Amino acid sequence: MITKSTIDRIMEATDIVEVIGEFVQLKKRGANFIGLSPFVNEKTPSFTVSPAKGIFKDFSSGKGGSAVTFLMELEKFTYPEALKWLAKKYSIEIEETVESKENREEDNRRESLMIVSAYAAKFFHESLLETDEGQSIGLSYFKERGFSTETIKKFELGYSPDQWEAFTGQALKEGYQEEFLVDSGLSVKRDNGSLYDRYRGRVMFPIHSFTGRIIAFGGRTLKKDKNVPKYVNSPESEIYHKSNVLYGLYFAKRAIRDEDNCYLVEGYADVISVHQAGIENVVASSGTSLTVEQIRLIGRLTKNITILYDGDAAGIKASLRGLDMILEEGLNVKVVLFPDGHDPDSFVQQFGTSVFKKHIEDNKKDFILYKTDILLKDAGNDPIKKATVIREIVESISKIPDSIKASVFIKECSMQLQIDERALLSELNKMRQAKAKKDHEKSEKTTTYRPELSPEDAALFGEQPDVAEAAPKPEKESDTQEKEIIRLLLLYGNKMIDWDGIANTYIGPFMVAELSDVEFEQPVCKEFLEIYRQEVENGVLPDEQFFIHSQDKNLVDLTVNLLANKYMLSENWLEMHKIFVPDEQANMKATILGAIFHLKKQKVGKILESLRKQLQTTTEAADQEILLNQYMHMKKVEKHISDYLGSVILK
Repeated sequence: MITKSTIDRIMEATDIVEVIGEFVQLKKRGANFIGLSPFVNEKTPSFTVSPAKGIFKDFSSGKGGSAVTFLMELEKFTYPEALKWLAKKYSIEIEETVESKENREEDNRRESLMIVSAYAAKFFHESLLETDEGQSIGLSYFKERGFSTETIKKFELGYSPDQWEAFTGQALKEGYQEEFLVDSGLSVKRDNGSLYDRYRGRVMFPIHSFTGRIIAFGGRTLKKDKNVPKYVNSPESEIYHKSNVLYGLYFAKRAIRDEDNCYLVEGYADVISVHQAGIENVVASSGTSLTVEQIRLIGRLTKNITILYDGDAAGIKASLRGLDMILEEGLNVKVVLFPDGHDPDSFVQQFGTSVFKKHIEDNKKDFILYKTDILLKDAGNDPIKKATVIREIVESISKIPDSIKASVFIKECSMQLQIDERALLSELNKMRQAKAKKDHEKSEKTTTYRPELSPEDAALFGEQPDVAEAAPKPEKESDTQEKEIIRLLLLYGNKMIDWDGIANTYIGPFMVAELSDVEFEQPVCKEFLEIYRQEVENGVLPDEQFFIHSQDKNLVDLTVNLLANKYMLSENWLEMHKIFVPDEQANMKATILGAIFHLKKQKVGKILESLRKQLQTTTEAADQEILLNQYMHMKKVEKHISDYLGSVILK
């Protein structure tokens, strides 16, 4: 358990804009910040961060909460893990239990894989720096590559001893479970059930998650044997999906945001060398073809990607088609070629940072124009090949969602291809129409039409009701009224009352007392009010932050949904449109009493409806008289509330 005082220090130190800004490119808009959702793929920003309230709200996915909630939703942290991440970021000491064999055995399987990966990184790093074998083989290799001691420590580079069970044997001795050693890919199980090291005799490149935790490894052999694979990478696991990870992104994300550009290279050494040279906005796809998920990771931080190729012409041509995905995601792509025999690693090592930067600045070319140039050279004077090139270029342009940007490229390419601009536009429109038709047909095929089943009928037919396709049910009036009470408690509960006849008390305790005879129907609203009541009885007035930082996700969601506004009223609204929008704070008595008595009136209405139904079905005269008396009493209560609403609230 993390102590309450530690949690309070973490919450006080946390700047939600700074935290979320490490994962999402935020732009200021009024009092808030906006950006593209990190949870769903979207083109128009719907993700909002309110620094004043300390909350975020993603209107696309519906997610919302505090900085802690954000880390839990995006990185799948537990509540304590999110707190520890924030504590580390803000250099806050946090109390932890002493590590033992028992508490290494985490309840959370995902966390177990993280723990064993962290242990492995430490083992490999110490083997590199502190053993004779590691120093003579691994460390000397890294030094030959020009990596400084500081860089080696920063990227946590390591060495796996050239023995069958050096790591595995030590890990088992330390109490780490065989299951997690195998599932993380660190150890391999033989047919006889024994384990051996996957990476023996290799220099190790740990792969970090977006938040800096080690989730996988790349191991490079130093042997000349052609039968031994040059690289061995971690297999897919619960914590590592290679299509969702970019090597070096943890170290590059701040620089990518600051520079508003991301350099994309091919290998681990390219990232490390370029980073060491002071150019930190560099990542690699870790030896895999670039994926949509990786592009979207970059897209959260910048809309500009510069791809740094080595001089291998065959490799460049092979990768061109795949790069259309970047255009589809709305990103701007530039390409830089290095001279034959050089890659980013060797070029920066030989010529230094300033020459490296100048080479990029002098040689970067927009991807579409670069692709046009390279394919035209390949086609030569062959008209058939040239026609194919034209279609391929137009196809790339058709991937660009921004129509203005696409038109600019059409104009540029018409000059480069020496073909009429109208012909290219005609071909572009054909491709877009064909794509739209294909998407429509695909949508129709995947859409199934069937009558909506109730839960009871679904059970009868052995089916589950299709919750995702069912239209959302309109919110009941009682639910709306209950949420309004909660909203007012959140916003104004700790404000003093200064009304005629009522003074020297706070709005929160006043509302709780006035609602003592009302039973809430919504479970989450009922829970909220009960917690609020308990806190008031303990002498505490819980504010919005109290509920925003709750461990109960339902309470956090309720709080954020009530506090977050998707739209903001312009300050010029009255001046421009002469439309006055009343401020609920101008008459707090009307706002608070109105909400309380509207809810009570709605509850009384339900009681009256129930009594009417009972009167219709009751045959005993005595019972009818009792019900009638109750009905008449509730009608008086209803009239009293209506009169009160009319005389107090509307004046």
